[in-house]
Amino acid sequence: MIFKTLAGKTSFVVLRLPQTFLFLLFIGSLGFGALFFLPETSRLKRIFQHNSDNSAVITDSVNGQSARPSSPIGYGLIGAAPLDIGVLRMKSQLSSSNGKQTNNNKESSQGTVSMQHTSEGDAADNKVHTRGVVVSSRARSPVRVKLRNCMLKPPYGANYGKPSDPESLQRREKVKEMMKFAWDNYKRYAWGENELRPLSRNGNDGRTFGGLRGASIVDSLDTLYIMGLGEEYQEAKEWVENNLNLKVGGEASLFEVNIRYVGGLLSAYYLTGEEVFKRKVVELGRNLLPAFNTPTGIPHGVVNLAGRSSGGDLGRSSVLAEFGTLHLEFVHLSELTSDPIYTEKVMNIRKHLNQLDKPRGLYPNALNPVSGNWEQHYVSIGALGDSFYEYLIKSYLMSDRTDEVAKRMYYAALEAIENNLVQRSPGGLIYVAEWRGGILDHRMGHLACFSGGMIGIGAEHGSPETRQHQLDLAANITHTCHESYRRTPTKLGPEVFRFDDGAEATAPRVNERQYILRPEVVESYMYMWRLTHDPKYREWGWEALEALERHCRLATGFSGIIDVYGHIIQHDNLQQSFFLAETLKYLYLLFSDDDLLPLKDWVFNTEAHPLPVIPRNCSQEREHIPNWTQ
Repeated sequence: MIFKTLAGKTSFVVLRLPQTFLFLLFIGSLGFGALFFLPETSRLKRIFQHNSDNSAVITDSVNGQSARPSSPIGYGLIGAAPLDIGVLRMKSQLSSSNGKQTNNNKESSQGTVSMQHTSEGDAADNKVHTRGVVVSSRARSPVRVKLRNCMLKPPYGANYGKPSDPESLQRREKVKEMMKFAWDNYKRYAWGENELRPLSRNGNDGRTFGGLRGASIVDSLDTLYIMGLGEEYQEAKEWVENNLNLKVGGEASLFEVNIRYVGGLLSAYYLTGEEVFKRKVVELGRNLLPAFNTPTGIPHGVVNLAGRSSGGDLGRSSVLAEFGTLHLEFVHLSELTSDPIYTEKVMNIRKHLNQLDKPRGLYPNALNPVSGNWEQHYVSIGALGDSFYEYLIKSYLMSDRTDEVAKRMYYAALEAIENNLVQRSPGGLIYVAEWRGGILDHRMGHLACFSGGMIGIGAEHGSPETRQHQLDLAANITHTCHESYRRTPTKLGPEVFRFDDGAEATAPRVNERQYILRPEVVESYMYMWRLTHDPKYREWGWEALEALERHCRLATGFSGIIDVYGHIIQHDNLQQSFFLAETLKYLYLLFSDDDLLPLKDWVFNTEAHPLPVIPRNCSQEREHIPNWTQ
């Protein structure tokens, strides 16, 4: 058979060079007119797609039809996008050239854009003329071919996750409107800054990112793309290409730069195939490596992005949730670059942790990067500890369930948490307390509310006799977190809620009553909906959305509030970048069908940036990348 069919959501055909020659020779012997008697199928059309003037079929997305090229799997890394960003770019280029069209025999530099869904047969220097616009196809690379053919699965499902019931669809559209509103105000008042201050109508840079700017832009890339906000995505992409300067000399949080910038750029690359995101993330990844220059290889929490030093204070402890929340992104950096150094760095962290004694099987929150010993015995699955546990189970899932070390570490940690931290309140609420040298502190942070979703997605992969128990535990914790919302006048949850001195999922201390647009509760709603399809999770998510609209939406953006129990609302004047990356994305997914970023194919980092599962046959293709089980 002269056709080679490639797997994908919609299969397409590629001819190898000798086959193409024989095929054309055969057709030539019949006369070229015989082509018109061949079956009218899209498969045969695609044989010659790279030389055709009709390589992209453009429809009018303004009139309700998404504009897509004819091949749904092209040099974008995944299947058809919610809308064709390449067509939006072409429209933008056409309008910027004042209606001038290029001559078919003369290339116009104003009309040269990069198409996202061209056929695999396009050569690197091939040009396709489409409605007066010169479309340059991307050069094939072994990494991209591997990613598309082996690793990546189409994230958009049959209909971009559009729910069949009108109520969920209406709610999903409301989330999309909120995202556009938040983005538009950020663009108007704080463009290029890290975050928006909606009350003062300016930007906030802070010192967290060491001089990096545009955190809200990078954090929003995949959210905009998934929601089909094409013009906004294009604005973000162009800012990254032209203005994201990685040559900064400040000291940055390794954790925050990794989850927001590295995670955001990786996700944007996997979803769109835009090379600019790959270039930027590879450069940034290299800039983070000096953080690991310690006697133990446990990285400092702070890194100098100019690479002049490792950054940080040698006497300062490294935090479990910081050095334990690198694995997903660093493994993907090795996949993209074919450089094992990133995977080796995070595997060394895991190796060191496995050699340490753990009090009652628990992981304390602080480790000395010089001595390699625990600094104190404070344990929490909230602040300082949370995403370490999340990344254990997600590392196992991202490895296509081959990373047995991560699996063992996760279930052993979960057993220790259940034995030592999980409690039942006098009112029957299940919560996860904190542990201070053997003494329980009966409080639970908003950050710890992610654990309902984490335990839920891990339930089906444990031993058969514990699966239902773990799913019940996940549901109970999620219920408790919902109660922390329900028991406030604003219906938004406090930063910390307690179960002592008569408190039941409430925050009696004034300094623990703020809500800063955090995502963890709606994150667990999304996971529990996907796992159980219990309609209460969608109802709880809608309650949270209505509370956000009522109390956090201002004329100039969204803001956290200082006291969720207050009858007079005071705002904190900050639209957090994670509100766009996480809170709104999880709400959008909650009201979407399950085939939008299906959990079997995609894993979310702790900033809600989706990363593809790496099938075992993909990871085994490169011998120099350490085996997942090492």
